[in-house]
Amino acid sequence: MQLTMYHPSTSALRAEALFASALQRSDRPSPGQVRKAVAAAIRAYSGRGCAELVAQEFGDHPETAAERMRWARAVASEVFTQPPGPAQGSARRRSGRTAGGLRRQRLART
Repeated sequence: MQLTMYHPSTSALRAEALFASALQRSDRPSPGQVRKAVAAAIRAYSGRGCAELVAQEFGDHPETAAERMRWARAVASEVFTQPPGPAQGSARRRSGRTAGGLRRQRLART
């Protein structure tokens, strides 16, 4: 039998990190707070550590963990699919590069 590794998607990693963070649904966090909390959780626990914390919560408190994960997935999806605000994306726009590092192509006007 061959073992396979699970590689979570970026969206799953962000949801797990938000789940593992100290933010609460009742805080009604802003997109900036969510981004900071996700980054802090990934720095503190790593992606694998966030997944381990999620698994532990589902084992200890499955009912509340399911509700928190639904919230984390919805919020992470909303926050990270929105284009960054002017302060967050201005450096990329000034350099002429997109988030992926490719130069923007200008279409010739006809």
